[in-house]
Amino acid sequence: MNVNYDKLDNVNGVITVTIEEKDYADKVKKQLKEIGKKHVEPGFRPGKVPAGLIAKKYGNSVKLDAINETGGEAVYNYIRENNLHVLGQPVPDVENKIDINAKDYTFKFKVGVAPEIDNHINKDLHVPYYTIQVTEDMINEQIDGLRKRFGRQVSGEETDDNCVIKGVITELNEDGSVKEEGVVVENGIIAPVHFKNDEQKELFKNKKVGDSVVFNPAATCDTNPVEMSSMLNIDKEDVENHKGNFRFDIKDIIVLKPADLDQELFDNAVGKDKAHNEEEFRAAIKELLALNLSNDSNYRFTIDAKDAVEKAVGQLELPVEILKEFLIRQNEALNKDNIDEEFDKLRGQLEWDLVRDNIAEKFEVKVSNEDILDEARGVVVRQLMQYGPGALTDQLVEQYANQVVKDQKNREMLTQNALTRKVFEVIKENVSLDNKDVTVEEFRQLFAPAQAEA
Repeated sequence: MNVNYDKLDNVNGVITVTIEEKDYADKVKKQLKEIGKKHVEPGFRPGKVPAGLIAKKYGNSVKLDAINETGGEAVYNYIRENNLHVLGQPVPDVENKIDINAKDYTFKFKVGVAPEIDNHINKDLHVPYYTIQVTEDMINEQIDGLRKRFGRQVSGEETDDNCVIKGVITELNEDGSVKEEGVVVENGIIAPVHFKNDEQKELFKNKKVGDSVVFNPAATCDTNPVEMSSMLNIDKEDVENHKGNFRFDIKDIIVLKPADLDQELFDNAVGKDKAHNEEEFRAAIKELLALNLSNDSNYRFTIDAKDAVEKAVGQLELPVEILKEFLIRQNEALNKDNIDEEFDKLRGQLEWDLVRDNIAEKFEVKVSNEDILDEARGVVVRQLMQYGPGALTDQLVEQYANQVVKDQKNREMLTQNALTRKVFEVIKENVSLDNKDVTVEEFRQLFAPAQAEA
C-alpha cells in the first residue's frame, strides 16, 4: 500500500491511496469464512457450504467492502499519523472507480486543511477591561432588598404600596346605599398593588384601620371573571351582575416589616457566620456585589477580546468548496441552492473556532475532568442561587454536578465551555489589559450598540 499527500494550495490537498491485492486479501478471506459458518444454502448443512460456492456467490460484494474499508482506513491513518488538521471530512474523487476484476486500485480523496494562523496573543495586543465600581448606594439598595426578602408580614397602622388589606366588602346601589340582598364578603382580602387601574389604587392610599373606601372591583381587574369571582366569592358566571361600586370597610392592614439588621439576617443573606455586625455585613455585601460584577466584567472581556483577536488575525483562508460539500452531506436542510448563503452565516463561528483551537494548542490548554466538573458546578450554583445562599451547600452542589456530567451531551457542552473559558483566561494573561473603572450605567452603555442593532 502506498499513501501520498499532494498540497494543492494553502488549504487544499489530495490524498492518493494505492492498494494492492495483499492489502485487502486477508479481509476478504476472513469475511467469506464467517459467511460460510453462518449462512444457510439449500442442500447443505450450516457450516458445510463449500468455500467455492460461498466465494462465487458473495465474493464480489465482500471484495468491494474490503477495498472500501482498506482505502478509508489508509486515509484516516495517514491523517492521524501526519497530524494533518483536516476540516470536515475527506471527499472521494468522482473519478474513483472499482473494477471488480482488477487486483490493484488507486483512489484519490480531496481534503481541506486548516490554515496557518498567527493568533497575535502577545503584549502588543491591547484589550479593554472594565471594572464596575461598587457604590454605597448599590450596597444600600442590596441590603434594603434583602431586608424585604427576609422580612415578615405584620399588622400595620396605614396602607402602603405593597400592603394587603383585610375587611368587609359590601355591594352598593348607584346612590351609594347598601344594596339589599347584594354581595357581602365578611373576610375580604385585596392587594391594591395588583390592581390594573391606577385610579382604583389611589383610593386605598394612606388609609387606616376603620376607614371605608368606595371602589369598583370590576375596574380593578378589567372585569376579569376569575379575579372578580375570587375577590367577591361569587361564581364566574355571575360577575356580569356585579359591576357596580362596593364599599370596603378596613379591619386590618398587613404590611411587610423588613428584617432587622441582626445575626439572623446576616446568616440568611450572606451565609452562616460570614458577618457578625453591620460593618462586616456591609463588607460581605460589597464583596458579593463585586464578585457578581466581576462576572459581568469577564463576560464583557470575552466580547472585546474575541473582537480584538479576530481583527488582528483577519479573515482566514478556508477550503470553502470542500466545507460546503461536507455541510451538505451532514445536513438535510442544506443543498446547492442555499449552501452559499448558509455558509456565509456559519463562516464567522467556524473561523473563531479555528482561532480558539490554535490558541489552545499554542499555549497547551488542556481540559481535565476537574475542569468539566467545575463547569457543572457553576451551572448548579446558578440554578440553586434562586433559593438563597442556604441552598448552596458544598455537598448539594457536588451531588448535582456529578449528575450533570454523566449525561454525554451535557459533558460535550461542558467540555467546549471549559475550553473556551480557559482560552480566554490565557488571552487575559498574555495580552495588555487597558483597565478602566466604570459605573454600572457606563457599563450598560457598552452593550447599547449591539442591542440597538438587534
